[in-house]
Amino acid sequence: MLRYVLPVVIGLVYVGLNSLVPEPHRRRLNALVVTGAGAAYISGGGFGLWELAFCALLVVVGYAGLTSYTFIGVGWLLHTVWDVVHHRRGTPIIPSLHDSSFGCALCDPVIALWCFAGGLSVRDLYDGVVRRADDARPAVTAQS
Repeated sequence: MLRYVLPVVIGLVYVGLNSLVPEPHRRRLNALVVTGAGAAYISGGGFGLWELAFCALLVVVGYAGLTSYTFIGVGWLLHTVWDVVHHRRGTPIIPSLHDSSFGCALCDPVIALWCFAGGLSVRDLYDGVVRRADDARPAVTAQS
């Protein structure tokens, strides 16, 4: 059970910590992080030149992410696919932890969803949810 829950918690902690970074620095920081994630498997990934091609792809996506959270989210989803491929092949992101790529494949979509939501701070996300819930309630009118 912990195998599934802990990566999601790590993704939520990542989102929470990023909420402390003010915009536009938050978006720029995340563009850099997703770009760096493209290089995570280069040293021992097992896919040869494909590792470099993937890294180059995430450089392009990360560059576009400097101005768009959507691209950052796409980058995290691409990294999720790469994590799954590595997990299936048996070449984990952390060689001494067999399920590390599996965990990364669960963590990355959490971050991607946050990016697709606009990379809002946790407070702004909460305020938006509460506001939508208030708007969805039927109006109470006084009847005469």
